[in-house]
Amino acid sequence: MIVRKLPLLSLLMCFSGAFSQSLSLKDAIDQGMANYGTLKAKEKYALAGQETVKQNKRDYLPNLTLAAQQDYGTVNGQNGPLYGFGGLGVASSGLPLPEQNWNAAFGALYLVNMNWDFYSFGRIRQKIALSKADADRLQKDSEQEQFQHKIRISAAYLNLLASQRLEISQKKNLERAEVFLKLAAARVKNGLLPGVDSTLASAEVSRARIALNQVKDQVKEQNNKLITLMGIEIYDIKTDTTLVIKSPNIIGKSITSGIESNPVLQFYKSRMEYGAQQLRLFRKEYYPTFSLFGVYQTRASGFNSDYAVDQSSFTHNYWDGVDPTRQNYLFGVGVSWNLTTLARTAKKVSAQKFTSEALEDEYKVMEQQFKAQSDAADVKIQLAYESDKEAPKQVKAAAQAYLQKMTLYKNGLTNLVDVTQTLYTLNRAETDRDIVHVNLWQSLLLKAAATGDFNLFINEL
Repeated sequence: MIVRKLPLLSLLMCFSGAFSQSLSLKDAIDQGMANYGTLKAKEKYALAGQETVKQNKRDYLPNLTLAAQQDYGTVNGQNGPLYGFGGLGVASSGLPLPEQNWNAAFGALYLVNMNWDFYSFGRIRQKIALSKADADRLQKDSEQEQFQHKIRISAAYLNLLASQRLEISQKKNLERAEVFLKLAAARVKNGLLPGVDSTLASAEVSRARIALNQVKDQVKEQNNKLITLMGIEIYDIKTDTTLVIKSPNIIGKSITSGIESNPVLQFYKSRMEYGAQQLRLFRKEYYPTFSLFGVYQTRASGFNSDYAVDQSSFTHNYWDGVDPTRQNYLFGVGVSWNLTTLARTAKKVSAQKFTSEALEDEYKVMEQQFKAQSDAADVKIQLAYESDKEAPKQVKAAAQAYLQKMTLYKNGLTNLVDVTQTLYTLNRAETDRDIVHVNLWQSLLLKAAATGDFNLFINEL
């Protein structure tokens, strides 16, 4: 029984070891890029756009139709007008006879038909250009989605890292509060302090536990957000603490990257180009279409040529009825121009003009937003850098003040309020330190998101 359990135990230990390892930001990005469903969908949309370009190129080929039919029926003809409305009715041919008869034989028709719109004032080429613009738009959409997803994963990872650091700080704060409670309780028990000190110290422990629980809730929320963006099964991620002790080397240097290459702006540009190509195609609809056409046809019939005068001159033999005996051919050139299209196309063109202008306006809005974001990121980076330098000093001073007050309290030289105040100050200093350093990375990420250069951020890891 023990031997049978060993493989399962080994497997559980392997999983436990895998989950206990920290997950680097680069690994999180790689997993998210490989697993996230939206990215896969947009990649397939882009591939579909490329196939549509190939399909539109083949639309320039002529229509070449092969057709054959074999029938059995009568050939009673009648003088009179008829319109083949809706394709209903039969096309039996024969001279009008004095009366109806039910003589029937086999017949057949074989043909090759070709028609080719060989000149349409560039309409086919414009359709190809439009499909290329659409394929480029879909490709740019896929690229901007990939870029934004990298930003989303990085932001979620940094938020989780900050939350986990806050959790550590709150655990330390709880430990200090518990030590303080034990000290106060002992001194109250010995009659050295009033009972209210023990009560207030107990309240501080409860407050510290509540704060810790709130941070744990935040950690779980940020953890699951990152898991969702990575497209993997839920587990508790352990972030890489290297980012806590490391600062970006690019800080303090001039960042010259502009926003022109931002994948999101490139996507908006591709939308504008698609609108422009659509407008050009609509304008091509004003013009007529020139076509070449040709047909070769052969027919067979079980009715002989003298059937009109001799109604017995036909055969029920299948092979005689379907063996072709007459051929015809025809070829020519034609032009078609639906004049009412001019009125319809005019409105399509005017509508597309408004659409193109709207796309341009949306591009300008996004461009302005990224300019503002880039400018704000520069300031945030500098301020976060300065705050990051001050945070350790704040923690050190707060820790010294706390130790001093605790020493004085142990010796009965200060009161509970002073100790509690230093406890608050130390907790706030540690919290500021955790947040400020992560803010430094988040500011750089904001700059990368604005400029569209993710390497600004990822190369610093």
